Amino acid sequence: MACFVAPVTTAIVTSAMRNKLPKKYHFEWLLFMLWGGSAMLIVDHIATGEVVAYFPFFTKSWSQIWPEILSIGVPMTAVTIILWATMVWVSIGLEKRKSLNTI
Repeated sequence: MACFVAPVTTAIVTSAMRNKLPKKYHFEWLLFMLWGGSAMLIVDHIATGEVVAYFPFFTKSWSQIWPEILSIGVPMTAVTIILWATMVWVSIGLEKRKSLNTI
């Protein structure tokens, strides 16, 4: 019902930091992954009626929302960050290999 809160929060924070990392880390990849995944989760939760267009927006109480954020949202966000880091690591490795082959 609210597992998207963790990736949305991470997307907001990382969007504010986007110009602070070197280009080689492809920070835009992480932003696309976080914002895209968050948008899809929000659409899914709206479609299933777990999120509504009026206050308080969630159909469950906060005592039910927090466990879901911590047990689903945080691990999902962590996996997204790990996937991004792996993609960056592979990209940097390929760039190094390419530069070694051109010498």
